[in-house]
Amino acid sequence: MALKSTIFKAELQLADLDRSHFGDYSLTIARHPSETDERMMVRLLAFALNASETLTFGRGLSAEDEADLQELDATGSIERWIDVGLPDEKNIRRACNRSRHVMVLSYGGRAAEIWWQQTAGKVSGQKNLRVLALTADEGKALAALAERNMRLQCTIQDGLIWLGGEQGHVELAPKVLQAPAE
Repeated sequence: MALKSTIFKAELQLADLDRSHFGDYSLTIARHPSETDERMMVRLLAFALNASETLTFGRGLSAEDEADLQELDATGSIERWIDVGLPDEKNIRRACNRSRHVMVLSYGGRAAEIWWQQTAGKVSGQKNLRVLALTADEGKALAALAERNMRLQCTIQDGLIWLGGEQGHVELAPKVLQAPAE
């Protein structure tokens, strides 16, 4: 018998001063049985960094050819493709060809550093790709905030992120590994 996803609920109050975007979001997040709290919370962070009324969570680990989060435009084309973790460079290139904007939010400490060393040269020509990295400590701190029912406040300013709830708060400073030319 297959294990079912665990459902998490998050009430997110967002103040993104970098994008002048403010909003309250009621999110339902399905955590795959093999997914860790850290990965789920990194997906939640990726939502906060790109929040909009049309941004949705993908089917997650059970759908390899789908984004962890995506935003479609009015025509059904993929406007924004967001993956978390350490995606294969072929998947990154495919996403860049299918979407207007692609973001990868990597985490995992030393494994993420090795992944980027091996991947950077292969995706450096992608003009619509943004790659951010969290440290191992930042990922662990995010995981500590995970609860089945979360009430979180998030402020983003000058690339710094403050995320907090009843379990405490964290300050994050994702490192920009690659960014589209402005």
